[in-house]
Amino acid sequence: MRKSAYNVLRVGTAITFLWIGILIFREPNAWGGFVNPWVLKIVPLSVYQIVITTAIFNIILGALLLLDTLVWLAALFGAMHMITILLVSGINEITVRDIAILSATLALFLESIPPGSIALWCRKEVKHIFKPPTP
Repeated sequence: MRKSAYNVLRVGTAITFLWIGILIFREPNAWGGFVNPWVLKIVPLSVYQIVITTAIFNIILGALLLLDTLVWLAALFGAMHMITILLVSGINEITVRDIAILSATLALFLESIPPGSIALWCRKEVKHIFKPPTP
């Protein structure tokens, strides 16, 4: 990935996480509707506590991405967060957005893995799978 494309993806994803965190803080009750009732049976938190924790987490992820600090870690946690959201929320009107954010965080993770990291193997395997055919 070119450096300019990487930065556009990183900053755009950062703004998305920051904006969602701010929106949740502004109207936590509106976002609580996305938490399925079965989640409340296994998580010892109220709906309000779940969405506020999510808002804080989103803002931390967004800040790390925006500041270009620990991008690989923020992207990894962002991807896991988006997978959790997709599993917990089910299919609804914002599923498409969540899939796009998941894809962005996975791309950032694969692009920013530190050299010598055990996770570098993952990046090599994914590049091998999606390698375009040679003419």
